[in-house]
Amino acid sequence: MHPEQLAVSGVSKLTPYQPGKPIAELERELGISNIIKLASNENPLGPGPKALEAIQAESGSLHLYPDGGGFDLKAALAGKLGIDPAQITLGNGSNDVLELAARAFLSAETSAVFSQHAFAVYPIVTQAVGAHAHVAKAHDGTRGPLYGHDLDAMHQLIEEDTRLIFIANPNNPTGTYLGRDELAGFLKKVPAHALTVVDEAYFEYVSEPDYPNTLEWLECYPNLIVTRTFSKAYGLAGLRVGYAVSSLCIADLLNRVRQPFNVNSLALVAAKAALSDDGHLQRTVLLNHEGLGLLTEALAKRGLSHIPSVGNFITADVGRVALPVYEALLREGVIVRPIANYGLPNHLRVTVGTKKENQVFLSALDRVLAL
Repeated sequence: MHPEQLAVSGVSKLTPYQPGKPIAELERELGISNIIKLASNENPLGPGPKALEAIQAESGSLHLYPDGGGFDLKAALAGKLGIDPAQITLGNGSNDVLELAARAFLSAETSAVFSQHAFAVYPIVTQAVGAHAHVAKAHDGTRGPLYGHDLDAMHQLIEEDTRLIFIANPNNPTGTYLGRDELAGFLKKVPAHALTVVDEAYFEYVSEPDYPNTLEWLECYPNLIVTRTFSKAYGLAGLRVGYAVSSLCIADLLNRVRQPFNVNSLALVAAKAALSDDGHLQRTVLLNHEGLGLLTEALAKRGLSHIPSVGNFITADVGRVALPVYEALLREGVIVRPIANYGLPNHLRVTVGTKKENQVFLSALDRVLAL
């Protein structure tokens, strides 16, 4: 019998997550150098100086296992966020805690709800555990932002067997977000048998006045799970560290399925140090604000529509099937992200880079679109 026939059905039919193309891979394929990567929503400034100092100081202890409970990082998070350390579940990136939620609460007898054009990990973790996915159509632009989460449509898909609802705020890859009143109104209507996971991977970038800090709602909504990451604004994507905050009961359940030592020692100390590096975070947010404005204006000047974004990326409609444009940009040494797998075949998602990187991308885009 072939090994694939031995796998559980959800896994055997699963399409793996496709990350942005690594720089080294493009170098091998095309033999070019001076490549810029604007494909994976990474922080172009990299880690801050405090995180780098902490990594260096910890490097002499790599022969030892990390603290499996993450005591110091949890304490730092609890102090900064005003929560109980026992409410925290640490993950190998926030992807890890999304999977923990699926493993803890989903099965072949249950279902999950999420939106069209939402983060690809939601359908992956749902299918991997054999649960059924209810996918709500996104807004068509008449009642809410085009391609954004339609919470009314999502609510209508909640059934008796629904155990998890995934909401990305802001959403990747569209950059759309849900305001305070809209999201709170939805949470009030969620039945007690379902938990809502609000994925806030881009939380630190958002400055809109009606954008909610859902950590403040945990006492009001006991079935709420909030996930965040150090991969984006804190510049620690290569170390893989994120976290969930929830009620004590939910955190206990998530930690029961969490693997021991799932966050490595360098990630633990770097994340703790990053929390105290306010200067680096401020520089990151300012650079992103300026870059997002530049790209938004530049795309408009080129007659290309885009989805208004509050994250560290912008998704543009190139007016044609985007894959050939993506491939032509690769030959120019610029890596962006085609998102046909998100149901947007004419769009490219572009991470906000440094001023120089943004200009390199725009110049390359001009050459490609002129072909």
